[in-house]
Amino acid sequence: MILPFEGKNPVIDPSAFVANNATLVGNVILSEQTSVWFGAVLRADTNVIQIGTRSNIQDISVLHVDEQHSIAIGKGVTVGHRAILHGCTLGDDVLVGMGAIIMNGADIGDASLIAAGALVPEGMKVPPRSLVMGMPARVKRTLTDQEVQSLTANAEHYVKAAQRYLKLK
Repeated sequence: MILPFEGKNPVIDPSAFVANNATLVGNVILSEQTSVWFGAVLRADTNVIQIGTRSNIQDISVLHVDEQHSIAIGKGVTVGHRAILHGCTLGDDVLVGMGAIIMNGADIGDASLIAAGALVPEGMKVPPRSLVMGMPARVKRTLTDQEVQSLTANAEHYVKAAQRYLKLK
């Protein structure tokens, strides 16, 4: 469902894939080759949600904002199944694991991995190339070059999957 809210309409690049049961509300901006998968909800009723090129929001994820906190997602980002993002910033090539929660004002540096089930607290600043785990989340170590490459490969997998789904329309 694509739903305008108080004069703000979702803006979807023609190369983006949005599943038929995903919900985009208000000031959502999807850049080139992004994908929003089944059951995901992006609710930008009080601020903007900006999704960068070649990023993907996987099934049943929820993205929401408030008046003080927008969501900015960089390029080549993967937001795993059932993740919750609320008013946060993700740099380029970030992977958010399944079921992770990232709270208002958190800022995740480029090429970082937020582990499945992690709870990133309000205002946490994560340096680039970090492995973040736990409840509350803590930086465990720096990612290796091979791990960073796998983040990029994961996002690329979803770009290709989205292209296959676009052919079905």
